[in-house]
Amino acid sequence: MFVGDSMTIGSTGDFTWRYRMWQHLEATSDGPFRIVGPRHTLHEPTTGAPSSTAYADPRFPEEARCHLAGWGEGWLHMAPLIGDTVRRYEADTLLVSLGLIDLGFYTNAEQTAENVREFMARAREAAPHIRAVLMPVIPNVRAAADPAFGAECTRFNELLAKAVADLATPGSPLLLASEPDGWETDRATYDGTHPSERGERLLAGAFADAMHQGWGVGGPYGAAGPHRDGVRRGSTSPRAHTAPPAPPPYAHGLR
Repeated sequence: MFVGDSMTIGSTGDFTWRYRMWQHLEATSDGPFRIVGPRHTLHEPTTGAPSSTAYADPRFPEEARCHLAGWGEGWLHMAPLIGDTVRRYEADTLLVSLGLIDLGFYTNAEQTAENVREFMARAREAAPHIRAVLMPVIPNVRAAADPAFGAECTRFNELLAKAVADLATPGSPLLLASEPDGWETDRATYDGTHPSERGERLLAGAFADAMHQGWGVGGPYGAAGPHRDGVRRGSTSPRAHTAPPAPPPYAHGLR
């Protein structure tokens, strides 16, 4: 299950890194998988609501769009939700990218790290053997311009690494993903924070490589060939380009 903030839910016209991960798993997974979660839409900027179904590739299967992500939501918001969501959807693997919103608007590094621990405690109450990959906060344009905020992001990432080390167990393993290699704000984002198509691939690659290296899931990102974007001609997506062949049909579905 994908858990995240605005970088994960995506906005109208995005492919999303969730789509990139689905493509990767379809190409490299040795067995069946299922993507689960209570939400499936994108953020619609004109209304400020999570109401858009206009993915850049309209052939992204409905059942693969599932997630638990929200614009403006962080560890603070997801910790109370994760237990019931894991229980209801029987999630066994969490791919989590949270923290920037918390640090920017709600909590300091120490408080945010406490919410990470609360999140994991509630997830494990629902599923004692759940496993998770946690992404560090990727500094955005504000972190570069505001030294105090940048320092808070760095401090949180240190505390996140400690939390992963403290909380990981053989029965419920945790992995700390690496910050995406080659992440440059002007190329990996379209507005200083949210991922561009390049950024989507980098995020998916960081999660995919963590799972492959840590658990043997799938393969190295990109090992199965280029991850091409399937967009119908005439798409109104503001970030859509050409229309290559469709990805393989959804067969199993990542819990």
